[in-house]
Formats: sequence, structure tokens, C-alpha cells
Amino acid sequence: MYTVLIVDDEPLICQGIRSLLADSGLPIRNIVTATSGHEALDHVRMEDVDLIITDIQMPGMSGIELMHQAKMLKPWVQTFVVSAHESFQYAQMAIRLGAKDYLIKPLDHGQFLDRVRDVLLTAEKPKETGLAEGAEAVRERFRMRELKPRQIEALKGLLEGAPQDAESLEALGLDVRGPYFSVIKLQLGIEDRPFAGKEKELLRYGALNIVCELLDGEWRHHAFFSGRDEITVVLQWDLSRDQEASVSPIHQMEMLARSMHHNLRKVLGIGCTLGISQVLTGLRYLPELNEQSRKAIEWNRSHDDHHVFYYGDLQRGPVREDPTEEELRVQNNRIVETAKAYIDEHYAKKGLTLLEVAQQIHVSPNYLSYLFKKYMGCNLWEYVVKLRMEESRRLLLNTDLRRYEIAERVGYESPEHFSKMFKNYFGLSPSELKK
Repeated sequence: MYTVLIVDDEPLICQGIRSLLADSGLPIRNIVTATSGHEALDHVRMEDVDLIITDIQMPGMSGIELMHQAKMLKPWVQTFVVSAHESFQYAQMAIRLGAKDYLIKPLDHGQFLDRVRDVLLTAEKPKETGLAEGAEAVRERFRMRELKPRQIEALKGLLEGAPQDAESLEALGLDVRGPYFSVIKLQLGIEDRPFAGKEKELLRYGALNIVCELLDGEWRHHAFFSGRDEITVVLQWDLSRDQEASVSPIHQMEMLARSMHHNLRKVLGIGCTLGISQVLTGLRYLPELNEQSRKAIEWNRSHDDHHVFYYGDLQRGPVREDPTEEELRVQNNRIVETAKAYIDEHYAKKGLTLLEVAQQIHVSPNYLSYLFKKYMGCNLWEYVVKLRMEESRRLLLNTDLRRYEIAERVGYESPEHFSKMFKNYFGLSPSELKK
């Protein structure tokens, strides 16, 4: 069963789509509505949303910006656009951000429900079954795919520093134009599983297929097994074009890696650890990028409850390349304290995001989110909401400010959104608490 979030600044449209879905017979557990992008983001941050159906033009935050922010938070969330604006530019931007469709109002109800059904049924939920049934799913659902042996050997040679001629690589069918390169490694948790060799091989190829499906169409890449349980992905960038997406290459790779981890666990029940390199110019740096991604994976030994590591996060400040546990603790504590101080000062800022906080302290959003929860006992956005709610309660009880004035002071774009958050947090509406 799925949770669907409907976002439109016209409440009647939200209710109309909600009623249509509620009567559709689709496997939907919960339907949530939001009348602004900011309100919708709070639902994405705090609930298990599977599908977002959003308008494009909304005051405060557009549907495009909502999709961008939602993808940063949970890259696997499916999105679907319903708009009155038949604009190729809007549609192109939406599709680039992963929208599964772009439908024009007024909706054809049958077409709309067919498309929602297709999206939900392809957004597969986590299986309650074990790895053995995951292997059976591989037989039924995956077409095994892999580069040719000579191509794999050539790529391994590049990553290990063996001199390679660009023309020879192209003759093998390998696109290595770059000009920028990065490497993602996946260490799969298959070899130690108590299954027969054939089932393990099925899971390995199923894992490679999932990785390739997530890469195909959006990324210039080569993905292959570089070890028994290790997949290596060589990514190529043309930053003059790729930066049009307004998301940095590091954040794009982080979202991709988190999506890989999510889908491997969801579809096959396979645990994995991922290491992400930096982005450098030229083939000659591939051995260094390969080593960076390998070192990033090794940090799982110090953070065994975390699974996606970016090399740049691990080389901050004066810490040595192989820091002690105490050096790590001090560094991580400093990151969290700096983030907390920034939030304490800016929690009432409208549109505050995890990405903004991460950029202020020069660390990736993924790593900051992990460290903040580990050291603070709550996730970063729960802490922001706590500060906002405590301040709004103080203002309600000790001032004559109106609801809209308090909403403005604590960072909410509308009194209605503020009231919803307040009642969800305290169990009482602002007016009920005031009385």
C-alpha cells in the first residue's frame, strides 16, 4: 500500500484529485494534501511518501523547486506533474528531475488513473521476503547485462593506472571522452549469505541490472563487476551541460548512490556500502578516483550504521588521512555543533533546507544528516521544527501577536501551514492552546 501526496495551491483541485484517487481502487493507504511547496516538503521530510502529484506554478515555491528539494531528501520518491500550463520548457525541466509524466488540466480521469497505476506498480515496495525469494525475482524480472570481458579488463587497467590509448579504448566501444570523471563503488553483502552459488550469481547480476537501470538515460557511465562482490561505476561529466540541472555533481552522485542503496535493499533485500569519489579532470586521474571511492567505503568500519560515503566528507580540516577514533569523534562533533549553531540562529528563516545548512559548513547533506541524528538523537528537520514550535508556543502565551504574525516570525509561509504543524506537534491548535 502506498502514500500519495497531492500538491496544488487551489484546495478544490487537491480535494478533487484526492476523491478521484480514493474511489479508484488503487493500492493507496494514505492520501495527503498540501497547498504549497513548503507544506509539501514538511510531509516529505516527516512521512513515508511514495508518490508526489504536483502543480507547477505555485506561490512561494514552484513545483519544479519542490521536485528538486524532494529529490535531495528522498531520491526514490516518484513524482507526477498535473498543470494548466502546456509549456515544453516546464515539461522538459520536470522530466529532467524525474517526473514520470506531465498531464494538462482539465484531467482526463481515465488517463490520469492509468498513469498513476503505472507509476505505483513500478515503484515497488520493500519485500518482506528473504534473499532466496529475491533471487527468484531476478529470474522473473531482470535481463542479465554486463560489459564484454575485454571492455572490463580495459577499464580495470585504467583504474589501476595501466597506460591506455584513447583510440584503442574507443575501438573497444568505450566512451571515455570525459572531460570530467568520478567513481562510485558498491560493496555488496552477498558472499557471506547462506545461499547456493547459483542464487548468489543471480543476485549479483540482478544488482548490476538495477544499478544500470538507475544510470541509463541520465548518465554517461560504465558499470561492471570489479571484484566478487564489488561493482564499480565510472561516471563522465560535461559540467558546462550537467550544471544546468542546478545541482552540484557531488549532490547528484550522492542522490544516485542513496537511490542505489534503497533499491537494492527494496527489490533484492541486498545490503551494500557505497563510496563516492571527487570529480577530477582527465583519464589520468582515474586511479586516484578509484582509490578515493575505495577509501570512502572503508569508513563504514567506523560508521557501520551508515552506508553512503563521499570521500570529500572524510578529508576535512587538519585530520590525517587515517585518523584515529578520537580524531574522528572530535571532527564529527565539530560538524554537528557548527550545524546546530547555524540552525539555532536561522531556524525562523523561510525556506531553510538541509542543503543550505550543509553548504554553510562544507559537508554533504547526506553525511550531515547522518551525523546530526547520531549525535543529537533526532534528525535535523525534527530539531528545526522543535525550535519553531517552542518559540511559537512562547509567543502565543506571552504576547498578543496574531496567528499570521507568529507564523511569519517562526518561518512558515502561511498561517494554515503553521496551524497544521502546531496541532501535529502539540495536539492542540494555536487558538486552543491560547484559551
